[in-house]
Amino acid sequence: MTKPPPSILEITRLARLRKVRGVQRALALRRALNLVYFWDKKFFFVAMLVGFAMLQLPVPAGLSQEGLVVLTMSVVATILFVTEPVPLPTVALLIVVGQVLLLGLQSTDVAKSLMTDSVLFIMGSLMLAVAVVKQKLDKRIAWLIVRITGTRTFRICFGVSVVSGLLASFIGEHTVAAMMLPVGITLITLTSQDPRKVRNLAAVVLFSISYGCSIAGIGTPSGGARNAIMVGYWKEFFYDPSDPETYKFIIDYARWMLFAYPMFLVQIPFVTIILFMTFRPEYRDLSRAVVRLRQQIEKEGPMKRGDWVAIALFVLILSGWIGVSGDIGMGTVAIMGAAAFLVAGLVKWEDVNSGVNWGVVLLYAAAISLGVQMKSTGAAAWVAESFLALLTPIGAGDGLGLWGAVSVLTTGVTNMMSNGAAVAVLGPIVLNLADAAGESPIVVGFITAVSSAFAYLTVVGTPACTIVYASGYLKTTDFLTVGWKMVIMSTVMMLLFAALYWPLIGV
Repeated sequence: MTKPPPSILEITRLARLRKVRGVQRALALRRALNLVYFWDKKFFFVAMLVGFAMLQLPVPAGLSQEGLVVLTMSVVATILFVTEPVPLPTVALLIVVGQVLLLGLQSTDVAKSLMTDSVLFIMGSLMLAVAVVKQKLDKRIAWLIVRITGTRTFRICFGVSVVSGLLASFIGEHTVAAMMLPVGITLITLTSQDPRKVRNLAAVVLFSISYGCSIAGIGTPSGGARNAIMVGYWKEFFYDPSDPETYKFIIDYARWMLFAYPMFLVQIPFVTIILFMTFRPEYRDLSRAVVRLRQQIEKEGPMKRGDWVAIALFVLILSGWIGVSGDIGMGTVAIMGAAAFLVAGLVKWEDVNSGVNWGVVLLYAAAISLGVQMKSTGAAAWVAESFLALLTPIGAGDGLGLWGAVSVLTTGVTNMMSNGAAVAVLGPIVLNLADAAGESPIVVGFITAVSSAFAYLTVVGTPACTIVYASGYLKTTDFLTVGWKMVIMSTVMMLLFAALYWPLIGV
């Protein structure tokens, strides 16, 4: 029997029912999306709640209301740095807004505090990094390494660490890691196309790049933003143009190298030894890879005119950093160098504009500005004195104990957030800590800046580690397996230099 067609009333009822169900599904989807949004941003709301709660607390003895506000902003910023519920440049924007709304500062004064020579230096260095990478010299660098070291795996990895370090000490570890990664992958893939057959070889080669860059980042002010930040803090906190005695707090490019570059050079052999003790490569000789690499270089032909011009310009920039940065500022030299690459046509502005992470520049500018407020409001001094009160009973209130405590603190923080942010946050505190403990702010400042390079334990600790991990050859557990050995080696080396070498050069 044929079923009769539905009536108009039935059709209308069904339509309404479907509409209701559709609306219910839409509402359910919206609620789910809202839950997902709040879950993704949960640490942002946690940070805001922590900040609100701190501002409701009574002002501790010895701390001003403005100091409590700045301390609250620093705690909130640190939570956001570590958890990253929002893009990090957003944190910079919040710092700027917070100084105006919460501290009552004039926006013009805040804007002035954002653009210091340190920030110019960071910006110029990032622009130079784009120009250098644009020259695509990676295979030639690999060929130069093996021509000097020979084909033995140990010597090649040592050479990779040396070259990565020498370059990173001047143009920054993230740039060199990005430039050297193709070098390492070339040596690995020319040895074997099967990743399982070169598992340990890949670990040794890639860690030679990342750790070579990390230990070298301490060598010069241009080795990392953290160094420029500390240079700026020394000048801002301790230099008085009317007092000739305070001129020692002007740390120029050459003086920084005198303190830190020997430390980087001494660590290089230990990096290779630790890597070979931890990962035993499957191949002790890379002759097959070297032969294939030579064939590829021969196909590309001799170096072009632009390559030589780029090298010459970089030598001039380096000479300017060493020779005249004390007079015109390291930032000015960096900006002049970036302009020279643009004028010479070696890089286009479009490449610079797309290659430079301008959010990083803003982030460091805001962090430095907040650090200055930590000092001027007395918040940094209060935290330093409180920290010193905890260290004194355990014998770490001065000397080697204090240096070790500062190093452990910085190492822990830098493995959770970027090393530049770690120094920006800790710099005002440790410099005031040194002052309160009767220690040299220069020594404690160097210990902080150097220890911020010990981000060996995590993938996200430093850009160099993140970049080599992205190759796909490494596991996150590999960083822990070898990283703790690197931390011990670097810490012991730094404390030895602080105790034995730095006094010889007049700290």
